[in-house]
Amino acid sequence: MNYPFRYVPHPLVVDAANALISRIVADSALDALFSEGKMLGVLITDAGPLYAFSGLAGGKADVDGFVPPVLDLTKGYFKQREAEISAMEAGPAKSAASAALQDWIFENCRVMNGLGLEMSVKDIFALRGLVPPGGTGDCAAPKLLNYAFRNNLKPLWIGEFWYGASPGQEIRSQGRFYPACTSKCGPLLTWMMQGLDVEPDPLDAAVSSPAEPQILYSDDTVLVVDKPAGMLSVPGRIESKSLLEWLRERFGSPVESCHRLDMDTSGIMVYARSLQAKSELERQFASREVSKAYRARLCGGPWNHALQGTIALPLSLDYYDRPRQMIDTERGKRAVTRYKVLQIMPDGTVDVMFYPLTGRSHQIRVHAAAERGLGHPIVGDRLYGGASTSAEGLGSHGVSLMLRACGLAFRHPADGRLMSFGEGV
Repeated sequence: MNYPFRYVPHPLVVDAANALISRIVADSALDALFSEGKMLGVLITDAGPLYAFSGLAGGKADVDGFVPPVLDLTKGYFKQREAEISAMEAGPAKSAASAALQDWIFENCRVMNGLGLEMSVKDIFALRGLVPPGGTGDCAAPKLLNYAFRNNLKPLWIGEFWYGASPGQEIRSQGRFYPACTSKCGPLLTWMMQGLDVEPDPLDAAVSSPAEPQILYSDDTVLVVDKPAGMLSVPGRIESKSLLEWLRERFGSPVESCHRLDMDTSGIMVYARSLQAKSELERQFASREVSKAYRARLCGGPWNHALQGTIALPLSLDYYDRPRQMIDTERGKRAVTRYKVLQIMPDGTVDVMFYPLTGRSHQIRVHAAAERGLGHPIVGDRLYGGASTSAEGLGSHGVSLMLRACGLAFRHPADGRLMSFGEGV
């Protein structure tokens, strides 16, 4: 089975998703349940496809044609106790009763894994010293796997995609596939997949043998390097050599980081060879004196935007689904990107140059994918809906993120002369 936290949907998953979308569109009652926006899931088994939805659909936990919930909270003890708690006066007793009911949910939401074992959500998270977030076990993926295990079906491939209106904050568009969330489904699915033959995390494979970095310029003050995709800019959670470490091995210390690129993004970076140079370069980045250009290939589909313009959408970290970012108009940090369409390709994909005026994490990726941005994810972006093929058939491409930091211009920290590398700056 594919790794559900970072994957390219299998063609059979895409076909099954297309069939489900067609069925929903043709059935007005079914469309009404999902049109406000819902994550749907497909699991291909040895007996055919299974379907699920996250949470409730129009207040319903059970809908014909979809697997049942792990624990139905629309009836029985939960509804009775919920009504009793709602009638209580606000205070410590009501808070304690609510906490106890939530604990009851986690104890009674029991799932199976590929080894044939059964365990409660509460105990699964306790194995990691964690408390499950609310709603754990109610996403499409755990519903699908739990149903398959309880009915002696063999899971083959899985995928989750969005149907209906896009939410205000999360980056979701109809028909596009997204990875399972890391907070609720991370510990849960990892336990449930025990006993299955699951593909390794593609992220680990990507960093195991990245291409060799290329030195574009070097002197006693700065190093300008072309970072390959799949290599970290600085040491991180993955046990793989970062570009900073690679440079220190070759040039000795000090070599200091001044800015970063996402691991999946290739392109031009500058490193300082002294703390004084680092300070000056960081000042230039902070004051927006550095010019940056990125080139990207966006997924196809109707282009309903100007051929050039500016996107201004504030961003913040999605704490429940790291490392994804989300649009946050209340607490998000200002993020501004200029763009210019270079060419709409024969296959419908779009060749675009981006010029970020701020430097937020995943800024270009989110501005490209968000419906309030361009609504066209970057090809190969498995976090934001650009993974290979969409359920609406918007094209098929390779798995690499097609985003490159193609141009960089700054003032030399020692003598102030303009240093320009690549294109677009």
